[in-house]
Amino acid sequence: MMAAYNGNVALAVSAANAPDPKLRISALLVLHKLDRLIPEMLEVALTDSEPSVRRYACELAASYPGVSLSSALEDSDPFVVEMALWALGEREDETGTAKICAIAANHPESLVREAAVACLGAIGDENGLETILGALNDKPNVRRRAVIALSAFEGEQVTEALRSATRDRDWQTRQIAEDLLEITEGSSE
Repeated sequence: MMAAYNGNVALAVSAANAPDPKLRISALLVLHKLDRLIPEMLEVALTDSEPSVRRYACELAASYPGVSLSSALEDSDPFVVEMALWALGEREDETGTAKICAIAANHPESLVREAAVACLGAIGDENGLETILGALNDKPNVRRRAVIALSAFEGEQVTEALRSATRDRDWQTRQIAEDLLEITEGSSE
């Protein structure tokens, strides 16, 4: 990280190929901070053998819309997939909505399904609404995220889903739904 403080781009670039994954991560972070990270370096990092490097590359890719995260969505490490979904949500990138919907509906890890639902909410593409509504029947963490994601949409179907969620067995899901209904419908007092 000293390279960031003294602006030593050459040192950071050489660390990008270091055997230690922590140094490769540091190199990415320093180059990003110095505005010297190029998309090709991120693309290489997305194929790194170490999942932590791939995860950081996904995080940084949120600021680089030209870098494809398609392969990261199919990564064997769920934390890499989760971060790729976060980055796509930050970009509000609608190009992969169908793939994100498939992940939200079918991924074996609830953490990843939750991230996919959050991504769909951040994107706000109407093509993701049915998947978000379907996520209201998933595990509690996914249901909570689905209720939050509904805030990006309007219409009677959304309002009915929020009303239904006020009867969810998870108190946090109920509370979020009640809060959103109060915002959209106004206070009932």
